[in-house]
Amino acid sequence: MMSKMPSMSSGKYTTHGCYLVEGKSNHAMEDYVVAKLKQVDDKELGLFAIFDGHLSQDIPDYLCSNLFDNILNEPDFWSEPEKAIKSAYRVTDTKILEKADDLGGGGSTAVTAILIDGKKLVVANVGDSRAVICKNGMAKQLSVDHEPSKERDNIESRGGFVVRLPGDVARVDGQLAVSRAFGDKSLKEHLSSEPDVEVEMVDKDTEFFILGSDGLWVVMSNQEAVDCIKGIKDPEAAAKRLTEEALSRKSRDDISCVVVRFS
Repeated sequence: MMSKMPSMSSGKYTTHGCYLVEGKSNHAMEDYVVAKLKQVDDKELGLFAIFDGHLSQDIPDYLCSNLFDNILNEPDFWSEPEKAIKSAYRVTDTKILEKADDLGGGGSTAVTAILIDGKKLVVANVGDSRAVICKNGMAKQLSVDHEPSKERDNIESRGGFVVRLPGDVARVDGQLAVSRAFGDKSLKEHLSSEPDVEVEMVDKDTEFFILGSDGLWVVMSNQEAVDCIKGIKDPEAAAKRLTEEALSRKSRDDISCVVVRFS
């Protein structure tokens, strides 16, 4: 899928594409993607996201349908986007937990990117899906990988614990490999759903940004991902190229990529 959005404010064209491939981990596809354009009053918005479910398809699907609406319905979004996004993530997670009987006990990571008038990029995330921007050929990570080993103190202060068994990654209560997520009702006392939020201005040096689920990043560094697609002008072809490269490097998880290019 590819779309082109002319930005009246910046004089640039923004094109985007996405590509998903099911992993080899013996479970149904749990990655969900949003990549769409929206006009809100006099603002041109690009809404992009990856939701990577664990033990759930219903929760990432719910996020696809509701999270951006909840963000844009926050009265402070235009004046205080960081505050508004944190509030919307909290409200959305509360609704997911209330609907646990219908949505199940699994959960989902999230990385969201809102492009305003082609000039201002607001990125938020919980979990290990990642946003990386390329400026002058250099990769810069805009999200934060929420790993249990990095947030041990917070988890333990909530009454949880972090354990890493031989040959495995660190896990919350020996179960979950991320320290922040939507859902996960049985672990929620020990988890956070508060996102990290980063605002980045799009300037003449900005070439593109990538959203990717952890199936990409477990086998590729930020700079390797940028270098892999820097010569590919078509964003859908670039997203597909990233998934192919991740597969060639033996990634076994679901792999989802969104590429947004500026020209």
